[in-house]
Amino acid sequence: MGYQIGGVERETDGDGYLLEADFSDEAVEVIAAAEGVTLTEDHWKVVNYLREQFRDEGHTPNFRNMVKDLQGVMPGCDSKSLYDLFPMGPAKQGAKVAGLPQPYGKGGY
Repeated sequence: MGYQIGGVERETDGDGYLLEADFSDEAVEVIAAAEGVTLTEDHWKVVNYLREQFRDEGHTPNFRNMVKDLQGVMPGCDSKSLYDLFPMGPAKQGAKVAGLPQPYGKGGY
């Protein structure tokens, strides 16, 4: 499975994560649609945060750090509000929608 982004077929792993990061807005829109996520301003805040962390650190943060960091950007941000945005898991599904490779997962941070 892959995604058609900018007229190019982008390769994914078995779970649907891009093998190489794509920082285009079109990537977010295509992947969000495939995931059944209707993008809002808060979705974009999470996407931009995850992309920034990936660029700076080489990987995305674990969920605990994600909630803590986003509280400064999204007043009232907590676990529930992030799961409302990304029901399949804010750290994992958020990274997928952001056009990033699959996060390390538990213990790999």
